Amino acid sequence: MASSRPAAPDRPDPALSRARLLAYAAPAIPLALLGIPLTVYLPAMWTAPGRLSLAAVGAVFGAVRLLDVFTDPLIGRISDRLGRRKPLIGAALIPLALGVVGLAFPPAHAGAIWLAAAFALVTLGWTMLSLPYQAWGAELSDDYAERARITGWRESGTVAGITLSAALPAAFGISGGADGAAASMRLLAALSVALAPPLVVVLLRAVPERPHRPTRPAPLLQALKIAAANRPFRRLLLGWAVNGLANGLPAALFFAIMASVLRAPAASGPVLLAYFLSALAGIPLWTALARRIGKHRAWIGAMAVMAASFAFVPLLGPGDVTAFAVISLVSGLGYGADLSLPPAIQADVVDLDELESGEKRAGLYFAAWTMAQKAGNAAAPALALPLLQWAGYRSGAAENPHGALLVLLGLYCLLPLVLKLSVMALMWRFPLNAAEQARLRAAIAARAAA
Repeated sequence: MASSRPAAPDRPDPALSRARLLAYAAPAIPLALLGIPLTVYLPAMWTAPGRLSLAAVGAVFGAVRLLDVFTDPLIGRISDRLGRRKPLIGAALIPLALGVVGLAFPPAHAGAIWLAAAFALVTLGWTMLSLPYQAWGAELSDDYAERARITGWRESGTVAGITLSAALPAAFGISGGADGAAASMRLLAALSVALAPPLVVVLLRAVPERPHRPTRPAPLLQALKIAAANRPFRRLLLGWAVNGLANGLPAALFFAIMASVLRAPAASGPVLLAYFLSALAGIPLWTALARRIGKHRAWIGAMAVMAASFAFVPLLGPGDVTAFAVISLVSGLGYGADLSLPPAIQADVVDLDELESGEKRAGLYFAAWTMAQKAGNAAAPALALPLLQWAGYRSGAAENPHGALLVLLGLYCLLPLVLKLSVMALMWRFPLNAAEQARLRAAIAARAAA
């Protein structure tokens, strides 16, 4: 007699080929090309003479970012309820492209309303693409170590895109100032819009997904409460948010360190490029180490490397660019693990939720994950800039008070060192190792077979 059990969904091979991994990772490049333009070039472009005031641009950015509080969990939930990741990723290209073109190529008299509408489209499209994209990566394999390999490839694409966005304006001879910011914004926006559609099409055609039967999930607020009850998830989420603050502080203050401590602002570009190239080189090294000692222990090792490198920054002074470049290479090496290993650990956390709830809710979990990352990154300038102003630091000044420079160094390296150490302590006894994750997957498979 024929079995009445439903057919099992197609399961991708746990060891993906390099061609398939490349197809999965490639769309991360055009997405990452927008990182520096949206955070660095866009404000300078839109506050140029004849455009908008600093206060107006800041108000628009803040208001649009508030939308993430609503759109992130909603889109993550929609992706879970569809039972597939591909539809939202394909649909995201339309608002993303329209928004990017609107931001980079605005009409001559475009004002705050235009900026808000275009930026909202970018934010919506980015969320529609990135959340299912990350959740899909967590579902491509059930294997503990293979998940680190998958996220390593994806985040290598991210670092490659960031590196290109830092290097291309200089390669095209674009100078600084508002005009240079606008030219850089247009160049990188055009490249991102040109690359994203073909690479996403390759992704959708070449990489399998694991469709699951749509269920009748709990309401959104109830689902968020269930996720909050997941203790490994809470620990990982807290560590990720604190780590985001630890990484965000040096990022927000990098140019101030180059100008006021090293007194070598012209060297900022090469040092930044070296940092990202080191991160790119570090990803396969940390992935290999994670196979041997576990993902959370490898991440702890990477944070220790970064914390140790921060400790040497207060010893530097004017002209010590070479020493600072070495420190940046070391810390960049650790940053590769920061990008690639925590999302792979997050995939294991989702397994625990699937076993307990019977639902596949990677989209919802990665929505919370993204919100924590944004909160940590946003907290860095919100904390650092007022403290610098209180200490008497003046951006662009030939000389700054000694006390202000001490505050700058403390925020750039000493506070991140303390934050990294706290995350290391938090993750030291993290319960989901390779053996526990294999037990979870076996229990999930046994329940599905029953």
